[in-house]
Amino acid sequence: MGNNQLISVILVTCNAEKYLQRCLDSIYSQSYPHIEVVVMDGGSTDGTTRILQSNAGKLAFWKSEQDGGIYEAMNKALDHTQGQWIYFIGADDVLTPAFSQMAAALTDPQAIYYGSVRKAGRQYLGKMTPYMQAKTGINHQAIIYPAGVFTSRRYNTRYRISADHVFNMQFHSDNAYKFTFRDFDIAIFNDTGISSLQKDAVFEKEKAGLILKYFGPAIYMRFLFKRLKERLSRRH
Repeated sequence: MGNNQLISVILVTCNAEKYLQRCLDSIYSQSYPHIEVVVMDGGSTDGTTRILQSNAGKLAFWKSEQDGGIYEAMNKALDHTQGQWIYFIGADDVLTPAFSQMAAALTDPQAIYYGSVRKAGRQYLGKMTPYMQAKTGINHQAIIYPAGVFTSRRYNTRYRISADHVFNMQFHSDNAYKFTFRDFDIAIFNDTGISSLQKDAVFEKEKAGLILKYFGPAIYMRFLFKRLKERLSRRH
């Protein structure tokens, strides 16, 4: 396979007994052999911890305790990873066999690799322009990060739903890293989760300013113009 680097798959859970084993099995079934699984559970009160206990022999680390939300749990999980690469998955998502194909193609530690996910039976997003990355953001389950990006940065928990979008924005003004697309559908994304059904009020308030800061004035002006057009069209 040519690539024996360890990938740390971080799974953040809370009352996820309905989906958890399915997600874990999709990780275990990968043909890429160098994967560790780190689970941070937010103090589940259903059968989640029972499932984690029964899988303990296959997990590199797991813990269940109260936390301040998904991004705080992700930040804590990062402290328990050993991999050269980091990947995040939701308990209600599943990896596809193509994840292993993409895993085998990770060669540049200065590249943030992203592919696509399947959403509602179709490929979602694909290769994205800088404008689309600013406006929509890359789906979190489509990204495999080099571990180095987390040595000096973590998710900003002020953003309850969109902290990953803000996190990714920063790298457009950071010459140390670049986004690299690989045409693999690496996960099946559940579009009924909180990030699909709700908006992050803090992020929406600050979004234009963040785009200006990290993407520059041209993309900022384009974003403002398109947002104005959308608002005007909704009035008619």
